[in-house]
Amino acid sequence: MSEPLRLTFPVACPPAHAFQVWTARIAAWWPADHTVSGSAEATVVLEAGVGGRIYERVPDGSEHLWGEVTVWEPPHRLGYRWHLGQPASQATDVEVRFDPLGASQTLVAIVHTGFDQLGSSSATARARNAAGWQGLLPHFTAAAVGADASGPDREAQ
Repeated sequence: MSEPLRLTFPVACPPAHAFQVWTARIAAWWPADHTVSGSAEATVVLEAGVGGRIYERVPDGSEHLWGEVTVWEPPHRLGYRWHLGQPASQATDVEVRFDPLGASQTLVAIVHTGFDQLGSSSATARARNAAGWQGLLPHFTAAAVGADASGPDREAQ
């Protein structure tokens, strides 16, 4: 049985800002080397609310579906089915929590599960995702602590 991937890290901003950067501002921090197309011109979209899609759109207008939002509880919790570059039948589950650590810090906690349902490729998929998270999260952290980190946010879209 594959253990879930569990990652936690602090971010120097309030939970509402961290949630908004993860969701409504995802295109500003998601790197091109973590997309299906690899295009520097790809736009990443996370649609607000349960049932919202997570996808990339490339300049020719085509889209690559990555997942679907399953939990939407701003500003504290987000969940989604995740299958970047894979068929939807091979989706795993991601839950991200944004818990306050005082007035201006957030503890981000990620639990990524569902690798066992991938059968013989579960260990490979888990390892690939572990490496992916390590390469991705510094981009999120940098965006979350950017110039607007302590200012008011509009509602995540």
